[in-house]
Amino acid sequence: MAARAYWQGQIRLALVSIPVEIYPATRSGAAISFRQIHEPSGKPIRYEKVVTGIGPVDRDEILKGYEVSKGNYVLLEDKEIEAVRIESRKTLDLVQFVEADAIDVLYYEKPYFVLPADDLAEEAYAVLRDALRQTKKVGLGQLSVRGREQLVSLKPCGRGLVLELLRYADEVTKAQTYFRALPDEKADPDMLDLATTIIDKKTAPFRPEEFHDRYVDALRGLIEKKKKARGKRIIEDVEEPGTARGGNVIDLMAALKKSAEGGKRSPPARKEAAASRAKAPAKRATPAKRKKA
Repeated sequence: MAARAYWQGQIRLALVSIPVEIYPATRSGAAISFRQIHEPSGKPIRYEKVVTGIGPVDRDEILKGYEVSKGNYVLLEDKEIEAVRIESRKTLDLVQFVEADAIDVLYYEKPYFVLPADDLAEEAYAVLRDALRQTKKVGLGQLSVRGREQLVSLKPCGRGLVLELLRYADEVTKAQTYFRALPDEKADPDMLDLATTIIDKKTAPFRPEEFHDRYVDALRGLIEKKKKARGKRIIEDVEEPGTARGGNVIDLMAALKKSAEGGKRSPPARKEAAASRAKAPAKRATPAKRKKA
């Protein structure tokens, strides 16, 4: 496999050890990064380490500092930080299992593919995968990588297993902090019924390839145009397509009903009737003029 493994070791379930390799399941290829350029020379701008009132300083004079109060720092040397790093272990112990829906979505951070390291590991790997699927459980453990200990979950995915990095509790803001002020009221049953009807009509299989980052696509298009223009300035005012928006929705029930019906503002039958009424006076006027003649 061309990709480089993020971690190699073994997953341990009680007395059973399964040699595995873990690979990133995502990539950041869609992002476009920029550098600051000095326009007259066309050269990239570099950043210097400077101290206020002193100017540029040597890298050997720089330490890491943790601010304990405004303007006061605890200074740490690289070797002191290195001394407290967690030793990388080659074993991921599954210490607990939870229901598949017991982990809040806020805790999930990044997924990785887990593959058996060799043919001999495939049987034990398949047993663990199918056991997790049958029990509808997710395995939990802590993975030691690059001096840090990561909380992780392990779950079945198709023919394989997916490991997901989880955030620790102190990294997640409690939802109550933001939602406490919201009223604790149930939705109107009729409005709820209309809303669920709209959701059912728009329900379809998830196809991620149908969604695109339009901003990134537009940037790529602009970059291609700039390449062809050979340095000439191109400034485009792009108006995003979309339906015209009216004022605030006052009647929520009416808006839901219209959405459930398909959101048509005027049915075709009404348009045809209006058109025939508009033409009718012209047809009547013609014979009247002939009688006067």
